[in-house]
Amino acid sequence: MSKELCFIVEQMSREKGIPKDVLLTTLESALLSAARKRYGGRTNVNLRIDPKTCKINVFETKRIVEKVSDANEEISLDEAVKDFPGTAVGEEVEIPLQFQDFGRIAAQTAKQVILQRVREAERDVIFKEFKDKVGHIVSGIVTRKEKGYYYLSIGKAEAILPQKETLMGENLKRGDTVRVYIEDVRITPKGPAISLSRTNSQFVVELFKMEVPEIAEGLVVIKNIVREPGERTKLAVYSTDSTIDPVGACVGMKGTRVQSIVRELRGERIDIIPWTEDPRILLSRALSPATVDKIGINEEDKTAMVIVNDQQLSLAIGKKGQNVKLAMKLTGWDIDIISESEYSKMRMEETEKNPQETQKTEEPEQSSDQGESEKSKE
Repeated sequence: MSKELCFIVEQMSREKGIPKDVLLTTLESALLSAARKRYGGRTNVNLRIDPKTCKINVFETKRIVEKVSDANEEISLDEAVKDFPGTAVGEEVEIPLQFQDFGRIAAQTAKQVILQRVREAERDVIFKEFKDKVGHIVSGIVTRKEKGYYYLSIGKAEAILPQKETLMGENLKRGDTVRVYIEDVRITPKGPAISLSRTNSQFVVELFKMEVPEIAEGLVVIKNIVREPGERTKLAVYSTDSTIDPVGACVGMKGTRVQSIVRELRGERIDIIPWTEDPRILLSRALSPATVDKIGINEEDKTAMVIVNDQQLSLAIGKKGQNVKLAMKLTGWDIDIISESEYSKMRMEETEKNPQETQKTEEPEQSSDQGESEKSKE
């Protein structure tokens, strides 16, 4: 029986990924519960499993007394010295019990406790494995979809990807392999709950770390990133090494690196701009792919007036204001965009009303960064 038990424990350890000592401790607890039930719930009944041989020893602990008043808890000195020579009154001895005579109920109890403990141990293993993976990307296989949630198999665990956390128009099917970002891992009554996302901005950051070695090594740093999932992402980057072009490193030779990420994001546009402390240049770059003519800024209020060519106005604002909204989030500035013709009209009206004051008004500066903003896909 000991050899069979050792074989079963080792097999379960390999299949479930649970350490052997954890399984033996679990088994001890389960069998002890069954043994105590067999012997009327006596707490002085104990059990040990040898970790090397898996031999099971069941015994009752009794205290040596001169005169026995409770046969279940005590043993006389005369009886004790027969099997335990040299013992004295007040000491405790361990008397072996027959293990085979558990009975059907006790065996069933042991089975139930073992299964419960194994499930708990599995949950602990899964939680420990994935709690350190929060904030990282893993690959999962779609197993099913229920009530607006995709269930993915990631290793030995099942994780949840809400449909609202998938990209716009994305329809995953059973058997599809997909990259996902682990947002959270928490313990619930049903076990570890692993929450996934493909819309989180950090998902894009992690994709760049995987595709761009310079980012993974810290030579290129993503200063900030903003995203409209499925539509457009803007990220500002800078290099800690003057010999490395941060935008070029992210784009890759002939755009191979960024295009790999674009494919993963189902065609989402990605604008990569070099970070700068100069607000005018940064704002001009942030409005990529539009070209900026002039910029006037108020550093105290962090507001800016941006003037673009009439043909560039819709591009600068973007669909439903998306481009300018992302630019504002990326830079932290409030941006007001007007066309060249609108600005000229405003200037003419001001000149007619207050000719002298208008002459003193500061003109917005010509953008010094025209054409430098980088984009991967327009």
